[in-house]
Amino acid sequence: MKYKTIATAILALIGVFGAVCSLAQPALAVICPPHSLRNQSDEPVEVSDISSVAQCNLPAEETAADGSKKDMIWYIKTIINVVLGMVGIIAVVVIIIGGISFITSQGDPGKVTKARNTILYGAVGVVVALLAFAIVNFVLNSLNSSSAATTTPPTQNSSSTQKK
Repeated sequence: MKYKTIATAILALIGVFGAVCSLAQPALAVICPPHSLRNQSDEPVEVSDISSVAQCNLPAEETAADGSKKDMIWYIKTIINVVLGMVGIIAVVVIIIGGISFITSQGDPGKVTKARNTILYGAVGVVVALLAFAIVNFVLNSLNSSSAATTTPPTQNSSSTQKK
């Protein structure tokens, strides 16, 4: 009972910390010091596409073939998609091996059962790989779209312009 209470308190603290961190808004513009990677001039310059001074010495973000930014989520998504693609290919190979052993079992009940189980495990592997692919892409796209929504600077409306 004591460990359950401690575990609940720790989870509550983690939840509160996560909620507080999610409320933090990034800066809309940062002043980069002179002679930094993003500011080659002799005067400090305001840069709007970064959220901290530490990014002043990072190169500008690369873009992918589709025009989207190559951020950390893009790299994670690419790595996970490659790994899940390999898992799917392995699962299909397992199904093929199970089919070959089913054909060559010559009616032996033990070999037939083993071949059917191999085919079943391969099919389960394909389903798991497809579901993992869908879930990972959904979560990463959600994270990417929510981070893009919080870092987009507000637009000026036409009412703030001077009237003649």
